[in-house]
Amino acid sequence: MLHQIRRCAAPCTGLISLEDYDGLVDQAQAFLRGKSRAVMSRMAAEMQAASDEMEFERAARLRDRIRALASIAQEQQINPDTVDEADVFALHAEGGQACVQVFFFRAGQNWGNRAYFPRVDKADEDADVMGAFLGQFYDDKPIPRMILTSVEPAERQLLAEAFAQKGGRKVEIATPQRGEKRQLVQHALTNAREALGRKLAESSAQSKLLAGVCEAFGLEGPPERIEVYDNSHIQGTNAVGGMIVAGPEGFQKSQYRKFNIRSTEITPGDDFGMMREVLKRRFSRLVKEEEEGQGAVRPDLVLIDGGEGQLAAAVEIMADLGVDDIPVVGVAKGLDRDAGMERFFVPGKAPFRFEPKDPVLYYLQRLRDEAHRFAIGSHRTRRSMDIKKNPLDEIEGVGPGRKRALLHTFGSARGVSRASVEDLAKVEGVSQPLAERIYAFFHKA
Repeated sequence: MLHQIRRCAAPCTGLISLEDYDGLVDQAQAFLRGKSRAVMSRMAAEMQAASDEMEFERAARLRDRIRALASIAQEQQINPDTVDEADVFALHAEGGQACVQVFFFRAGQNWGNRAYFPRVDKADEDADVMGAFLGQFYDDKPIPRMILTSVEPAERQLLAEAFAQKGGRKVEIATPQRGEKRQLVQHALTNAREALGRKLAESSAQSKLLAGVCEAFGLEGPPERIEVYDNSHIQGTNAVGGMIVAGPEGFQKSQYRKFNIRSTEITPGDDFGMMREVLKRRFSRLVKEEEEGQGAVRPDLVLIDGGEGQLAAAVEIMADLGVDDIPVVGVAKGLDRDAGMERFFVPGKAPFRFEPKDPVLYYLQRLRDEAHRFAIGSHRTRRSMDIKKNPLDEIEGVGPGRKRALLHTFGSARGVSRASVEDLAKVEGVSQPLAERIYAFFHKA
């Protein structure tokens, strides 16, 4: 299949000779070492030869490969002459926030860049921020021979020695003042400045939305942490509750949580019961963490998927747990589940709708949709795992070894279910009593 979609040359099936495959490997190695021009020149010669021999399909394939390689080479806009292997770091701080732009150079070519936004304090010096960032950045990444920075990091010599010890070779940390290396740092600094500008603009827009949420729901202030809850199941099976978290920085995916519904007392499909269990587990843990001084994080707003009934159930649970000071809002879909027709339920207020094009409504819809997406994804994962479970796992006395022997003998769990006690007892490691237990498991009255 990979060969059919042009992801593999299929050497294992003989569709390409080992010699030709070795040639492809050599080309890949040369390209990754920065010799893209030489690789494309060789391909161009092969394409011309194929065309002269009237092998037009082969010539067309080579043409497409040359175009793809040329496209990649063009995207690597900065290819320095004096830098073979280096990472370039540029720091720009403004408005109590900071951006570190990182460019990666390997084999004399630019292999991409990425912006990072470390948490900083207004009192932090740039040198301290850069030093701390470098120390964390290379905690799980390979270290190049050279690191170029826009500002000399604090403890530069100590960092260089630590990196050299970790990498097993000398590592140079430099803040260039002139020449091509200085130009690389300045280019990264321009990118850092622009990236932080975009980030600040987004934060400003996010702040306006959170201020709108505050006004709409009568909160004491713009929420820093919003928790949104939703459930997902199919006729009550593999029920999962999902919690997503959002705030001034957008969605905080590291804070997402899923709750496998455990209670056997909940009627399949009982959304009220599922929501009660999820909220009870979440906020019981919050109360415990607060009592034990574990640095629990309280939400400033809880959104639940549902109308007046769901809201009442949520408020009751939170009152029982003593966290009724946390605002709770219910979001009910419109009559035809139309976006824009949602009704919002706030305790002590009449249900209301936003104006159809209100930006705050769009924001709340995004939160609800993200919670729905996360809950469905968690449900599908659980359902998939359930499907993959083997019935043999449920039989006492059938461990991994015996399970493997049974499947090897009968091919599948279904094959095991059709076997007689005598045939089961012939399998290595399966005693007569165990064979009878396995047979009884698949032939329950």
